[in-house]
Amino acid sequence: MNILTVLNTLVVIGILVSAICAVTFEHILSSVIALGITGVFMSLEFILLQAPDVAIAEAAVGAVLSTAIFVIAVKKTTKKEEEER
Repeated sequence: MNILTVLNTLVVIGILVSAICAVTFEHILSSVIALGITGVFMSLEFILLQAPDVAIAEAAVGAVLSTAIFVIAVKKTTKKEEEER
């Protein structure tokens, strides 16, 4: 087996595990973090597939920006829910 095949397989397994975790976690903040980890694994896969421009875009938008926006939204909405109780 080639080292690239092994790395590719490990990254795909990481994508699957983190995506399943994002769906199955009960706490929404944990799900958002798992979704960000999925974006990191996706950018690694794009690097392995020799698409560095797509990998940079995925890392910037999929892993960092969307995760930050989701975390901010979760933090703001949980404050409102706590105030209403």
